[in-house]
Amino acid sequence: MRVTLVHSPAPREANELELALPEGASVREALERAGWQDQLQGLAAEQLTAGIWGRKTTADAELREGDRLEIYRGLRVDPKVARRERFVGQGARGAGLFSKRRPNSKAGY
Repeated sequence: MRVTLVHSPAPREANELELALPEGASVREALERAGWQDQLQGLAAEQLTAGIWGRKTTADAELREGDRLEIYRGLRVDPKVARRERFVGQGARGAGLFSKRRPNSKAGY
C-alpha cells in the first residue's frame, strides 16, 4: 500500500515522502521506514504527535491505502495567550477592533 508522510520542520517548509508499506503497517513502522530520525530531532515515536488526514492518532494506529500521515511540531506559544497579548497591544477601547462603535450599540459590535 502507498502512504504519504508529511512533516514541517519549520514554518513555510514541508518535507513529503511517499512510502510503500505492507498491509496493516502502523504509524511507528512508517516512521522507521522513512528514516526521518535526524529530521525529527531524535524523538521517539511515542513522543511525537501524529495525525492521519488532520486527525490525531497514536503510534500503534493501523494505516490504510492512500493515507496522509502528518507529523506535527509542538506549539511555541499557547494560542489563547497569543490572542490575549495581541488584544493588549491593540489598546483598550480607543484602538483596534472595537474603536469604531455605532451609537447605542453593544460592545464588540
